[in-house]
Amino acid sequence: MTDLLPADDRLIVALDLPTALDGLSLAKTLGDSVSFYKIGLGMLTGGGLALANELKQEQGKKIFLDMKLFDIGATVEAAVRGIARYDLDFLTVHGDPYVVKAAKQGAAGSATKILAVTILTSLDRADLDGALIKPGEIEALVTERAARAFEAGADGVIASPREAAAIRALPGAAGKLIVTPGVRPAGAALGDQKRVETPASALAAGADHLVVGRPIWQAKDPRTAAQAILAEIRG
Repeated sequence: MTDLLPADDRLIVALDLPTALDGLSLAKTLGDSVSFYKIGLGMLTGGGLALANELKQEQGKKIFLDMKLFDIGATVEAAVRGIARYDLDFLTVHGDPYVVKAAKQGAAGSATKILAVTILTSLDRADLDGALIKPGEIEALVTERAARAFEAGADGVIASPREAAAIRALPGAAGKLIVTPGVRPAGAALGDQKRVETPASALAAGADHLVVGRPIWQAKDPRTAAQAILAEIRG
């Protein structure tokens, strides 16, 4: 097993599984190949916070808690203050400036970085029209939301790989993180994602971290699938 590539924090594996036990089992399978995990809303009622704490405190993994918080400022601030006690690494909120500001206040004094969601990678222009989002190309809207989130104090943003280069070019993007879901190795099924790129192209566009879920945990051999993505990242 000495030929295995070591973990790389640029790869974040999404534990989009029903329960904490499922997530813990996958993490055991992946072993030292993965150092960073995302836990989202789908596992919240299945022990997600307990799993986050187990992976962080007992196994030394980094944790991205993908809650996409959205509420009035006081509620967001209180929620983030409670979550920040878990000493997690990344936490998502919606990219509206008032939400970002409240989240940053809640995270004050902790190491938790606040990442602002721009436009979900599962959405296209038709979806935005249905939600009454103002007209315009998605890349332009994502870039504008990212700029406003940075101005509000966000430590980084969530955006598709297709918008990463435009965001990285923003004057306010220096020192900020770009985390990209919607990453699929060449030949992988798209699932419900509509704005996707390969790991190599996402990194070349300026992404700092790549979130990959189904191409790893749905694979017959998840560890081998993770290794293939690590090879592309390092290549």
